[in-house]
Formats: sequence, C-alpha cells, structure tokens
Amino acid sequence: MTAEDSYGRLDDDDYPAYTMGRAAEMLGTTPGFLRALGDARLITPLRSKGGHRRYSRYQLRIAARARELVDQGTPIEAACRIVILEDQLEAAQRINAEYRRAAEAVNPTAAA
Repeated sequence: MTAEDSYGRLDDDDYPAYTMGRAAEMLGTTPGFLRALGDARLITPLRSKGGHRRYSRYQLRIAARARELVDQGTPIEAACRIVILEDQLEAAQRINAEYRRAAEAVNPTAAA
C-alpha cells in the first residue's frame, strides 16, 4: 500500500508523520507558524484518515529552514520562495551528480 490512497489521505500505519502539535514542538515554534507556511504554499500537510494534519520529516526539514530565515528577519513569503529555490537547486545538483557518475562508469577516460 502506498502512503496516499486515491483520496490523497495518509494511512497512519504506512507513513511516519507528525501531528501539527508535535511538529511545531520539534521546530520550537507554534502551530500558527506551520499554518502560515501552508498559507504561503511552502508545505501542505498530509491528512490522516481521521482528517488530522500530519507533517513528514521532509516537510519538517523545509519548515526548519524557513524558520531560520524568518528568525533572521526575512518576511515569511520571501523565506518560502528562498527555501523552494534552495530545494530545487539541491535536487538539480543531485541529479547532475548522478548523471556524471553514470557517464564516468560508461566512459572512464572522458571524465578528465
């Protein structure tokens, strides 16, 4: 079974996620901050079958970075855009490294 069924809901037994209260506690912030991140479209909470908001570890990592920027005085909307761009850059660099490793495996002399 996948983490989300056809209704986009979270099966509590199949995916580790934290409730809004626990996620806010882990970040050292309030549930209102997590709601603001959702309003800014940075993270969209998953929903359990009971309808409760849940946050994955990845979402907590993203929220923690946004909180760092907000604590430094960056407006929340700008912090969310920065975090999204950083995440996209990180993903692009990871893909680039994978392609380079694959190319080196096929043609080791071309690596130089």
